[in-house]
Amino acid sequence: MKGRSTFFVIIALAAAAGLSLLAFFGVGSNHLFGVASIRQGLDLQGGVSIVYRAKDYSPTLSEMNAAISLIRGRLDNQNYTEAEVGQQGADQLRVDIPGVADPEKAVTELGATALLTFKDEAGNVLLTGGDIADARRQIVPAGQGATGTYEVALSFNSEGTKKFADATAANVGKTLSIFLDDKFIDGPRVNQAITAGNAVITGGFDAAAAETLARTIREGSLPFSLEVLSVNNVGAQLGANALSMGILAGVIGTSLVLLFMLLVYRVSGLAADIALVIYVGIVLILLSLIRVTLTLPGIAGIILSIGMAVDANVIIFERMREEIHAGKTIRAATDAGFKRAFPAIFDSHVTTFIAAAVLYWMGTGPVKGFAQTLAVGIVISLFTALTVTRFIILNLEGAGLNIPKMFVPIKKEA
Repeated sequence: MKGRSTFFVIIALAAAAGLSLLAFFGVGSNHLFGVASIRQGLDLQGGVSIVYRAKDYSPTLSEMNAAISLIRGRLDNQNYTEAEVGQQGADQLRVDIPGVADPEKAVTELGATALLTFKDEAGNVLLTGGDIADARRQIVPAGQGATGTYEVALSFNSEGTKKFADATAANVGKTLSIFLDDKFIDGPRVNQAITAGNAVITGGFDAAAAETLARTIREGSLPFSLEVLSVNNVGAQLGANALSMGILAGVIGTSLVLLFMLLVYRVSGLAADIALVIYVGIVLILLSLIRVTLTLPGIAGIILSIGMAVDANVIIFERMREEIHAGKTIRAATDAGFKRAFPAIFDSHVTTFIAAAVLYWMGTGPVKGFAQTLAVGIVISLFTALTVTRFIILNLEGAGLNIPKMFVPIKKEA
């Protein structure tokens, strides 16, 4: 039994060392699983921050969401996959693009607003996005196409209804091509003149393709233009300083916590320290895998979750001390301590996770980064505090470290 427990303690130490090395160095030239592959936000990497404003218009929330979707699509098309878009105020959008040194180039590539056009075969513009009231995906009625296929239904405003009626009447048997920012989207064939102000685009779409086309058309039919309000270039040197100071703060804070736990709670603190190293390694690897954009507030979220992980261990160890002081063995005190501390630890982690979820839902930019890292840290810290720490303590006890005063400080009775 003693040899088996010693083996498991060695496994835990090896896991802590292995996860730390993996998180620090990563794998391969791309540093997969490592901190070097974690995406950095604007405040760490530097880049461009652009603020757009609705020009001479008071947009609704749904219209602003459509504009965000439009800009998001353009960013993806330009391979700015790490950029973030969020609403700022009632009529402004903020676009943060990390790693871009030329702000004018970014503005030129994104443009101001989408231009949706319908053209005939000669290239003449017959309608624009401003003539469309709505575009939505719908399933093809039974008997009118293959089972499970979709089409895109269009509805026009009053002016667009007249334009579309004239356009279809003049182009029966021909195609009307749809362009977004001069990029070809689709070319439906006109079978007859359409005068009711509604039309469908067919083509054997599946659900995803039909929804993509409908969303593209809606994005190109914004009733307002976006103008560039400001462009700011965030220097890379500022970002590098913020990152190095954030890492330094994290290292110092974590080191002090490890030392405190070891000095105050002895063998129990050693178990908590090993679990904490495992926790940090898992968090960093997960942040690399799920492609979270790390910001300076995000680093604060990681440090805060480390504090919560240690706080959970402190609660457990205090319960253990009470049980040991009552005369229980280390194993019995460990079981009772974890059982008594579980409700408080679980409730505190759940409430913090709810707060992180609300911040992510309601927040934008760096606030989202803080919420993401905090949420990831909370989930992992709950696992390491309740499972990994308990596993290590029990095996340390089984390996021969079973003297009560070696685990927690025991108060002498008066």
